Amino acid sequence: MTDSTGCCIVGGGPAGAVLALLLARRGVPVALLEARDDFDRAFRGDTVHPSTLEMLDDIGLADPLLARDHARMRRMTLQSGGTTAVLADFTRLRSRFPYIAMIPQAEFLDFIVGEARKHACFELRLGARVTDLIVEGGAVRGVRCRDGEGVERELRATLTVAADGRASRVRQLAGFVPRRNAATMDVMWLVLPRGDGERAADMTGFRIARGRLVVVLARPREWQLGYTVLKGSSRAVREAGLDALRAELAALLPELADRMDAIRGWQDVHFLSVESSRIPTWHREGLLAIGDAAHVMSPIGGVGINYAIQDAVAGANLLAGPLLAGHLTRGHLAAVQRRRRLPTWFIQTVQALVQRQLVARALRDEPFRLPWPARIAPAVPWLRDLPAWLVGWGIRPERVRQAPHRRLAGAADGG
Repeated sequence: MTDSTGCCIVGGGPAGAVLALLLARRGVPVALLEARDDFDRAFRGDTVHPSTLEMLDDIGLADPLLARDHARMRRMTLQSGGTTAVLADFTRLRSRFPYIAMIPQAEFLDFIVGEARKHACFELRLGARVTDLIVEGGAVRGVRCRDGEGVERELRATLTVAADGRASRVRQLAGFVPRRNAATMDVMWLVLPRGDGERAADMTGFRIARGRLVVVLARPREWQLGYTVLKGSSRAVREAGLDALRAELAALLPELADRMDAIRGWQDVHFLSVESSRIPTWHREGLLAIGDAAHVMSPIGGVGINYAIQDAVAGANLLAGPLLAGHLTRGHLAAVQRRRRLPTWFIQTVQALVQRQLVARALRDEPFRLPWPARIAPAVPWLRDLPAWLVGWGIRPERVRQAPHRRLAGAADGG
């Protein structure tokens, strides 16, 4: 069974969904393929940064998204040995959205896809697993996939986009091989109940004790914890047992010690093998990789989702016109990589530096001391504001071109 479309996007994560929406708004026929039957996954990133909120505001969608239940992270702190340091103060950003919105990713994707469905040229195919690429004369002309009933289908497309994540099937089929950077850590993600009246500002951030590090993030009704361990040591944590893990977390987070029994078994703990990588070339004729399929980010700063979305915005800005005109070339695809190469390289370099200077130190079995830049930052305005800028905006954040629904700044701010 064979169908055709203008753009076939494989992967219904943030990058794929946002690209599909932006192309559909421009009138490009687009099919979004998602291997699962829904968007609900455990421990997918929940952070929506100011750069993404500003981009959504370009097309009139920030306020409808924020009308949904969410939490707001205004500062990221570090607590160790009875002292607290502010690592990033997002309230200092010059933005209508001086915070990170904590929105469950399933909610975010449902919202974006719901907006895309309003355009007749958009199609969503759930349960569609890609089995092969359609290649003719060296160019990718679509995909072969199997639907939820096991029926083999062909979807021919002018452009195929690999947005299917860090274990991308399309990237593998295309012959793209990631180059990996060294990682010093792995993370165990879990959630604990959040009591009424518990403020995000009181808990959000890093907790460090001798050789132990946990990241605390506020969901609307839960605390999400990222218990960080040295690379490759997660097996030792398992062997030590759940009681030992509960005790470690209770020592780091005495405010939450009374609810550690919510960790009932290892099924409540999600192990993330941290990696950082990128492929040298994101494209070949008829195919483009974006998001984690092109560059896997460390969880430091929680920027992976937002850099994937910025890839999508750049892709829509640069490719919608050629797709509509029917003359898409590999040069157009190369332009997307050129646009996104520097921001991606820069943030991965910063993440590697933080891993070496902060995380690796925190995981040593010795008293922890902040690196000197963090100690002097409060007295140096530009250094104080740099972390929030890097995390909240990054280098050259993308904005939507041709945004007819953009409101006047005064109206947006209530002025």
